[in-house]
Amino acid sequence: MTTAAKSILQRVVGTLQDEASVRWTVAELVRYLNDGQREIALLRPDLVSKTIVFDCVAGSKQSLPADASALVDILGNAATTSAKGPVTIADRTLLDAIEPGWRYATQSVDIVHYTHDLRDPRVFYTYPPATANAKLDLIHTAVPAPITEPAAEGATFNDVTGNIGFPDIYANALADYILYRAYTKDSEYASNASRAQAHYAAFGGALGTDLKSAVAISPNQAGSVRGTPEV
Repeated sequence: MTTAAKSILQRVVGTLQDEASVRWTVAELVRYLNDGQREIALLRPDLVSKTIVFDCVAGSKQSLPADASALVDILGNAATTSAKGPVTIADRTLLDAIEPGWRYATQSVDIVHYTHDLRDPRVFYTYPPATANAKLDLIHTAVPAPITEPAAEGATFNDVTGNIGFPDIYANALADYILYRAYTKDSEYASNASRAQAHYAAFGGALGTDLKSAVAISPNQAGSVRGTPEV
């Protein structure tokens, strides 16, 4: 993730033929870039997933870190004092039926199951309830860090600092998103309206094509060569 945001904006102002940033200010283009990053994260959450060692709080209810947007999966226990066993997802209604007081059971460093509700994506519950020193290998989606808008009046793309929050191959997709938003601003001109549509189609197409490619080479595909695990 080394593509500088200003390099994307340099290409954008060149395409817009607005190198002096008169019609579209650099701060405005940076806002479009940040919107594009959030759009990518929404459409392709797999691109913003990260694996962490999660420190539990005492009890059953757990909340994700501040930079997380949603839980993806919990792989297993990570505390040095735990048995390092796997953690699997469970149906909360079944837990409620089998052990109604499970959320208030004896706390343990070894978590066996977790429950999660999509209506509250940043919260999950552990079974048994966790001790304060329980740790989990956890995957969550992260909110992309925004690029700071230049405050100076008359700023150019050279005044923009920071790198985009995605691998370099998504630089073109972000440029297309910025151009889509820029041309939409002037959509009263028929040519600009069609340009805006074309750039958004290119943006969406790039994300969809990449997803198909990622699925095709995934080690989880049925055609992949796999060995037999030793137990």
